Formats: sequence, C-alpha cells, structure tokens
Amino acid sequence: MEDLRDKYEVVIGLEVHAQLKTKSKIFAPDGCEFGHEPNSQTSPITLGMPGVLPVLNKEVVNMGILTGLALNCEIPERCKFDRKQYFYPDLPKGYQISQYDEPICINGYLDVKGKRIGITRAHLEEDAGKLVHAGADGLAGSSYSLVDLNRAGTPLLEIVSEPDMRSSEEARNYMEELRNIVRYIGVCDGNLEEGSMRCDANISIMPKGSKEFGTRAEIKNVNSFSALQRAIEYEIDRQIEIVEEGGQVVQETRLWDDNSRETRSMRGKEDAHDYRYFPEPDLMPLKISREWVKEIQDKMPELPQAKRERYMSLGLSEYDASVIVEQMGLALFFDEVLKTGASAKIAVNFIMGEIAAYLKEEKLEITETKLTPENLAELISLIEKNTISNNIGKQIIIDMMKDGERASSIVEKRGLSQISDEGAIKEICQKVVDANPEQVEKYKGGKVQLLGFFVGQVMKETKGRANPKAVNDLMKEILG
Repeated sequence: MEDLRDKYEVVIGLEVHAQLKTKSKIFAPDGCEFGHEPNSQTSPITLGMPGVLPVLNKEVVNMGILTGLALNCEIPERCKFDRKQYFYPDLPKGYQISQYDEPICINGYLDVKGKRIGITRAHLEEDAGKLVHAGADGLAGSSYSLVDLNRAGTPLLEIVSEPDMRSSEEARNYMEELRNIVRYIGVCDGNLEEGSMRCDANISIMPKGSKEFGTRAEIKNVNSFSALQRAIEYEIDRQIEIVEEGGQVVQETRLWDDNSRETRSMRGKEDAHDYRYFPEPDLMPLKISREWVKEIQDKMPELPQAKRERYMSLGLSEYDASVIVEQMGLALFFDEVLKTGASAKIAVNFIMGEIAAYLKEEKLEITETKLTPENLAELISLIEKNTISNNIGKQIIIDMMKDGERASSIVEKRGLSQISDEGAIKEICQKVVDANPEQVEKYKGGKVQLLGFFVGQVMKETKGRANPKAVNDLMKEILG
C-alpha cells in the first residue's frame, strides 16, 4: 500500500465542534455541566415544548467572537441563525438552530508548524442530546436505547477548515493547536473523551498533480488525537484500494470504530439542501458593532504560539517550549515562577525533569500538588546562591510537591546546606584518593574518565552536599 500511496495526494478538511464553557445553554437557562443525572438539566425550552421561544445567551456570542479573533477570522457586522431540519431521537424540536449563510466568523487561518491552514468559517449552534444504548440482544448488541437531553441546547462553535491538510500528521497538529487555543482563551475545556470537543474529518484522494479533488467521505466518532490519525490512515488506504480496483468512492458519512480500527458506512452524506435550511423566525439577525469586537479583542490573552516564542526567547528549546505550552496548567505555573524573577533555565529543568516525571507517575496535574510557584522560585534561589547543590534540589522537590513545605525549611531541618569550604572538601577528596590507590594508578596512567568516579565518591561521602565545582577542581589538583 505504501507504493500505491506515492501515486495519490490526500486532501483533508476538519469540522471541529467545541462546546462553549458557558454556565447556561445557548437559548435556555438550564445548566450545561457534564456528568449530571440524565435529563436533570432540561427545561420546556430544551424539550421543545409548544409555545416556547429561544433567548440568545450573550456570553455565547462573546466566546464566538473571541475564538474567531484568535483564529484570525473576520467578524461580520451581521450574522443570523437558521433552522436546520433533521429528525434524530435526541433532537427534541425536530430541528437544530444553527447558522448557515451568515455565520459569526469567516475567512480565518491557523499557522501550525510552518503550514497555514485556512478556516472557512466558524458558526454558532445548539448541540443535540445523547442516545444511551443499553440492554443486550445477542450478537446485535444493544436491545434498546434511552435518550438523555442534558446536552441538548449546549452551545457549540463549529470550526470548519479549508481542505488544506495533506497528511494525518498535519490534521493531528492542527487539531492539537486548535484545542490549545480554545483552552487558553477559556472558551472550551477541550476534553475529547467527554465529548466537549469533537471532530469530523473529510477525507478524499486524488492522483498526484491533479487539480480536481476526489469524492470525500466524512468520518465521525473520533474522540482522541491518536484515533484521528488512525481513522485518516485507514480511510486513505480504503479509498486507494477502491480506486485501484476500478471502483468509485461514494460520498457518505462513516463511523470510526477504534476497537476494530476501521471505518464503516453510517449513511449517505447529506448536502446543505437536504437539511432544508431557512432563517430562524424566532431570533432576529444579530448586529455586531466594531466597538463590541474591539472590546473583546482587548481582552485576548496570550495565545499558544506567542507563548512558545516567548519561552524560546528565554533560552528554552522549541521542544521544551512546546511541551510546556501543551499542558496549560504547567504553562501558567511556569509563568508565575518567571514573574518572581527566577532563572527560566533552572525552572524548566525542574519542570521537564523531576516535576514532569512525578506528575506522570502519579497521574496528577501540577495544580493538584502542593508545590507553589513561590516555593519553586525559592528552591532555584538557594541553588543560584550555592546554598544547596542542584542534586540536593532534585532530592527535595518531590517532598515539596507532596507536603508543600518551603525549600529553606527542608534544607535547615535536614542540614542539607552545601559544603563550600575548600579546606573541608579537600580533606574529603584526599580521603577518597587514599582509599582508592588502584583507581589513582589507572587515572595517572591515562584513564582520565575516572575523575567522575572520584567526584562521585566525594558526593556520596558528603551526601550530595559538596560544591560540585569545588570537588572537580580540588580532585584534579590532588590527582595531578
């Protein structure tokens, strides 16, 4: 299949649905937090009862504008809502209020790892409910389904990219950066597992050099970055196989099954006319003044790419900067450490080293530990003043994360202050040399790498408290 892939170019566009983090739904006062009892966050409006009317949540519009600006979109002075007709058991009104030809955001782009990916539009809409399949019916699986309408009416922003991606890796990079952005600007928690951010991928293939796109298939039910890559890879191979055997790819919607690692047909792909859009009669078109847009622009926080560049200007590698930015809690913690004036280099060494390892092992976020930015800054200050060695710092950082105790308190209590007195260190160095005559002989015979052995013995003897530079210098002097 790899050889056959060389004949084709892949064309990928993503439609990403981000649930907006408002306290109430887009057109109703019900709450929209995840995890409540089924059907406990509903009202007559959510249920589509006769005579009820939608009332637009202004905060939803604010978040839509903020996201559009973060994605370099134009915010038109007018947008409107439309009815999108389709009949699903979890869509209580029998239609969805969405935006069709006049969305809130248009003509944007996102620069991801050197590639510019166009964003056609981003539009506001309400979410549907959720079907819970239960019971058992032999090999057929569930024997009945239950409807949970807690999610119905939750505000969504659907972000539609241009078909600018040419590999599953590019699609994943785009999706990851998009999640970083919506999390940093505070409009969505980006939790793919809980469904607060969902992705549909449109995939087609065409012969290399062709200007005409092939027939696309839309892949739904993708709930992780790795699943997105796997689904795209599978679909590319499936479409190539069809074309190579003389068949034609059918325009359809397919489901990704991550267990069997394959897509399967769900339904024929609808086009816009299949939904019979018409303007929502119960909502007036929305006028968005330039003053409103500027007010929101002025509140824009630092975006992930700007944060990465700032970190790199402080001496961080591109890799370290990217890893820290990817974990928003870690980045915000790092920023607080930097505000104290602490060394960025030492701070990132701890964050990427002992702290990251502990968080991974314990499956924690840094905010779930007792380490504060001020305590880490104090630890760094003790190292810079040569009060303690870097190795001692590494030994006590875990205790600081577990107990919240200040570095200076731990150092004083355990007697961990660094030994910098040259006379005391020289005495210990001489003792180590006298105890290891064979190694001394080999060192003087040309095995200079044994210096590390002698230094290590001194550090062991002093329980890591000796000044490493002084140990190195004095040991060289004694060994000649």
